[in-house]
Amino acid sequence: MTTTPTLRGAITDLVTPMNADGSLDEATLVAMVERQIDAGINGLVPVGTTGESPTLSAEEDQRVIELTIEAVRRRGVAETTPVIAGTGSNVTRHAIEYTEAAARLGADAALVVSPYYNKPDQRMLEAHYRAVADVGLPVVVYNVPGRTGGNVGADTLMRLAEHPQIIAVKEASANMEQIMTIVRDRPEGFAVLSGDDSWTLPIMGVGGDGVISVASNEVPAVMVELCAAAARGDMDRAREIHYRYLDLMRVNFVTTSPAPVKAAMAEMGLITDALRMPMLPLDEANRVRVRAVLEELDLLPVAAGAAA
Repeated sequence: MTTTPTLRGAITDLVTPMNADGSLDEATLVAMVERQIDAGINGLVPVGTTGESPTLSAEEDQRVIELTIEAVRRRGVAETTPVIAGTGSNVTRHAIEYTEAAARLGADAALVVSPYYNKPDQRMLEAHYRAVADVGLPVVVYNVPGRTGGNVGADTLMRLAEHPQIIAVKEASANMEQIMTIVRDRPEGFAVLSGDDSWTLPIMGVGGDGVISVASNEVPAVMVELCAAAARGDMDRAREIHYRYLDLMRVNFVTTSPAPVKAAMAEMGLITDALRMPMLPLDEANRVRVRAVLEELDLLPVAAGAAA
């Protein structure tokens, strides 16, 4: 029987590091996950949107999930660092198969994006999510109308929250009225997580629980601290962190993610700047913008001999 994880705080939507030829860089992935664990991250999402899941094969998806779970277990933090595998698809049968595979690998939950392109209505969305949740692995609904072309309405989500395996929503609708309605009306134990870093503080300010974060790829400890401060009601400290890192949160979306965050992490010396087409590495003009933000935040590595 699957244990329902507690989803709170900063949860990293992991990039998928790749070699120059586009193959998975497994060693860097493991090192990246260990860096997250060392920073005290509250959860990990392998093969979400930031992980370039649309361009990975099913076998590659499973390998990234497997390596993430193995690293978490090896470091002894499986009880406190849930792994929420990205298993969404615009084909319900495929989403079910991906979720079943994630469950077999030992994932704690599944992040399931709403079907994209085919634009199901609310009745169809509800049927889709219920079918995936019937697999038995806890499900996080991922509502991102800007990518999918459709919104999961608050009424629909509250009906979905009645399903015992639908435990949270990653809300990236940019509709604060909808988000507040969900926070107000949700059942006990149902988590509301921001899907945008810059919305973390506002959503937690109205009672939300945390964020599934892109910025925590770069600054995991910072996002953990921001969420912890907001959760304990220290809004002065939360605002201080929020405004200091707001430009980083913004520049990560200067063009389609994950190109900017991968460029930033390459500048930081964490990964190589390789993506799968149709995604391409960041253009030079935007790379300059990313580098300037990193420099302002002292996130660039010190050049060899510079401290001499």
